[in-house]
This record gives sequence, structure tokens and C-alpha cells, in this order.
Amino acid sequence: MSGYTCAVDIRMMPAAMSGRKRITDRQTEVLKAVHEHGSINAAAASLGISASVAFRHIKEAERSVSETLLRSTPRGSVLTEAGKEVLGAIASAGERLSYDRRFTVACSPVTEELLMSAISSVGTDADLVISDDEMNMRMLRKEETDLVILDDPVHVFDDDSLQWQEIGLMGMVHVDKGSSYIRYRYGAQRIAFRQLDTIGKEYSIDSETLSLNDLLDSGKSFFIDEVLLMRKGMRLHSSTDPALLRHSILAVYRRTTPAVERLIGELQRKRS
Repeated sequence: MSGYTCAVDIRMMPAAMSGRKRITDRQTEVLKAVHEHGSINAAAASLGISASVAFRHIKEAERSVSETLLRSTPRGSVLTEAGKEVLGAIASAGERLSYDRRFTVACSPVTEELLMSAISSVGTDADLVISDDEMNMRMLRKEETDLVILDDPVHVFDDDSLQWQEIGLMGMVHVDKGSSYIRYRYGAQRIAFRQLDTIGKEYSIDSETLSLNDLLDSGKSFFIDEVLLMRKGMRLHSSTDPALLRHSILAVYRRTTPAVERLIGELQRKRS
């Protein structure tokens, strides 16, 4: 039987650890590729990255575990004993992760209905985590979730260990009741307040809330995603052109799997 489970706390299950130091997935891929191909250049070519980028990943991994993981030979490069132990520990942790955790997806309340509908449509058996972008991305980087639906693209900038696809655009409403603002914990609030900065509006963020009802009843100015108003059957006038507040919704993941591909395809179909 397919369905989803809404989770609040997820057990800690990092997929790539050596001792107490963390090795990222991208660093692991580079180490594996060097082990398989026998040189940094060949490993980089197999991964579609430059040799300098591959070398940087290896050095970062070595700093993480305070060990030399690679050594040069007349024929290329090979893993040291420490490097082999690290790969073995990572493989073992990955096996435990696959055994212990179901397919898990995370989003904010902004995209909750969209994601639940897509999960139901594709018949995926999944755990669903509802939190803010920052927490969801932290879980993804720790491999506690397989896919994150992200409200604010800033969280994927300059992180080449992640893959992402755009699902669509969402609009926001600006309710202006003066210079005192209450900030909703969810959605692309950074983008909305950046628009105020762009036009030089003087304002202060005097409170923050997790509650949509408290936001609406606050008597303060605020930004809110249109989809949340629609769920409540409400229409509010926006003091800012909604076109200026539209933001991308991204599906972010560490690796492509059939379950990830099916769910992203259905999300894109529903937003098209």
C-alpha cells in the first residue's frame, strides 16, 4: 500500500562518515573514481570535472579526516590504507542507510499540498518531512532525506554536490499595513524583503511566526505565498506587483534515482 508519513524528527543517519568527520558525497565519488581509474586525471574525466576540482575535493576530504587518502606512484595515484578504510566505512554506512530509511522527501508548508498530491499520484511510499528550507537542506546534506522541494534557490548556490530541477514559479502577496513587519518562517521571504530593499522602503521586522493564522491576525505588514491564501479561500490585495515577487520552486537532490525522477516529473506536470 502506498502513502506517506509526516515526520517531525528523523534519526541521525549520516551516509558518509569516518570517525566523527564527515566526507561529502562528491568527495566520495572522486575517491572512488581515483581508486577505479588509477589517476586523478582519469577520475576527473569520468566524472566530467577538471583535474583541479577533483584534486580540491580530495584535499578537502583529507582535511576532514586528518589523514592522507591518496599517494602518487610512477603509474598514477592510488588510495592509501587510510583512504581504503574511509571508502569501506562509507560503503558500510550507505548499506545501513539503505536498510534503515524509507524514501524521504521534505518541503515547507508552502509546497506541502503540491508534494502530497504528487506523492499520491505516482504511488510512491514515502516519509514526508515538513520544515523550513534551512532545516530541509541540512537534512539533505546529511542524507536524512532524498529530495527537498525548495522555496528559496539561495540554498543551492555554490554547492556542486547537489543536483536540482525547477518545478515552476509561485507568487507572493505583499500586505502593507505600515513599516512594522512580521516575518513568516516559510516561503521565499528573503526574496520578498529584498524587493523592499530595492525600492528603498524603510521597515523593521519586529516578529516572526510559524503560524499562518497568527500572521494573518497580526495587524502588521507581511508577505505570504498566494497558494497559502488559496487554501484558506482568501484573496488579499498586494501592495507590490506580484510579478516582482514570483520565485522559483526547485526540486533538489543528491543523486538521481527512479523514485526521484518519477516524483519530479509529476511535480513539474502539476505545475505546468
